[in-house]
Amino acid sequence: MKKFIIYWFRNDLRLDDNPALNHACGLAERNGAELLTVFCHTPAYSALNSCQTKWGFARISSHRRKFLRDSLNDLRYQLHQHGFDLLELDGELSAQTELWTYIYRHYELQTIVCEEIAAPEEMAQVESLHALKLPVHTLLQSTMYAPEDFDFELVSMPDQFTAFRHKVEQGAYSIRQPATCALSNNFVLSDPGLLAFSVQMQSKEEACVEHPEQDNRSSFPYWTVEFSGGSQAALRYLESYFSTDKAHSYKQTRNQLHGTGFSTKFSPWLASGAMSAPQILAALRKFEDEQGKSDGSYWIWFELLWRDYFRFLHCKYGVQLYRASGLSKSPVSLPAFDAQKFQAWTQSKSGEPLIDAAMRELATTGYLSNRLRQQVVSYWLHELGGDWRVAAAWFESQLLDYDVYSNQGNCLYLAGLGTDPRGYLGGRWFDPQKQTKQHDADGAYRRLWNTI
Repeated sequence: MKKFIIYWFRNDLRLDDNPALNHACGLAERNGAELLTVFCHTPAYSALNSCQTKWGFARISSHRRKFLRDSLNDLRYQLHQHGFDLLELDGELSAQTELWTYIYRHYELQTIVCEEIAAPEEMAQVESLHALKLPVHTLLQSTMYAPEDFDFELVSMPDQFTAFRHKVEQGAYSIRQPATCALSNNFVLSDPGLLAFSVQMQSKEEACVEHPEQDNRSSFPYWTVEFSGGSQAALRYLESYFSTDKAHSYKQTRNQLHGTGFSTKFSPWLASGAMSAPQILAALRKFEDEQGKSDGSYWIWFELLWRDYFRFLHCKYGVQLYRASGLSKSPVSLPAFDAQKFQAWTQSKSGEPLIDAAMRELATTGYLSNRLRQQVVSYWLHELGGDWRVAAAWFESQLLDYDVYSNQGNCLYLAGLGTDPRGYLGGRWFDPQKQTKQHDADGAYRRLWNTI
C-alpha cells in the first residue's frame, strides 16, 4: 500500500513562501510518500447551497466566489507546472467523508499538513478530522513575525496595540524570510479515483456559476489582469507597486475614499494567501534600501503589524473574541435585530449620502476603503443602534479581502468590545457629517455612487 501525505490548502493559496507546504514536501521526501494537494470548500461557497447567516443573508457574495475561483485556477496552473493537480472538495461533509473513506481503503495516510487558523470555525474543521482519527499537523504561518521568536508568550502579550507595537519595535525581533517552493516532480499522484472528486466539484460549480457585474468605478477591479486572483497577479502587482514612489506617500493618501492607487491594495491577495506578509516586507525593505525610508514606508509596516496583532490576539483569546460581549468583563446587552434598519443600511437607503454611497460601492464591487469601512460600521452601531456582529457578518459576506482575524478584531474594536479600554460604544464614533467634510468635501465620491 502506498504511503500518502496530504497538503490541505486553506488561506495560503500560493506555492512560494509557504512553510507548511514545504514541511509536507520534506515529510514526503523523507518517508518515500506521495503527496496530494487538496482544497476544501466551505458550504457557503456553492451557489447551490443557500448557506445563510442567522440574519437571513448569504455568507459569501458572488464577488468573493469569483475572486476565490480565479485564485484557485491560478494555483492549479502553478501546481501543474510541478506535475501536480489540485483536488477540490465540495463543502458538504458527506462529500469529504467519501474522500477520506477512499483514502483509507487505498492508501496508508501518514499525515495531513495545513496552515493553522486560530478562529473557531477553522479550528473546528481540523477537529472534525481528528474526530475521524486522521492525523493532522498545523503550522501558524500567516504572520510577519514568528511567535516562537518573541521573548514573551502570546498569552501574556500586551492587549493594547500601541503597547504591543512598542514591545515589538524595542525587541528588534527578526521577520520571517520568504522561502522558495520545495515542490518536486518526485512526488506525483495521478489516481483517477481521487481526481474524480475534483471533477464532481467542478461540474457542480459550472451548473451554478455566477458572473457578477463588472463596474469600472471599482477601486479593486478584480476582473482585470492586474487585479485578478492568484499569486501570479499578486507578485506582479507587488513588484509594480514598489517600482513607483507610492510607498513614500502612503501615509498621506491611505485615508482617501476611491481609486486604485491611494492605498497598497495588497489586502485581497493577503486574505486568500496568494501573497504573504514576508513577501511584502522583503519588497518593502528592498524599496527602502534603494529609495530611503519615510513615514509612508514605515506606515505600510505599521498596518501589517496590526494584521499580526489581530492574529496573535486570536491565539491569546480564541473563542472569547466571538462572544456577544467580546472581551468585556461585564455582560453586554446587545440590541435586537431590526430588519428595517438593516435593509436601509445595506441597500443604501439610510438617508446619509456618504454612508449610502459607501454601502453601494461595497455591494457593487466587493471592496471599500478602510476609512469608509470604519464609517459604515460606526453608523450601524451608533446612528442605527445595531448589533456589532451583524456588521462583522455583512463584511464577511461582501468583502473580497475578508480575513477572519482582522474582520473580527476591527469590528470588536469599533464596538469597544475588543482591547479598547473605552468599553462598549465608548468612543469610536465617526460623526458622518464631520467625516463627509473631511474626506468628501467636494462631493466627488458621493456623486460617483449617485447619492447626491
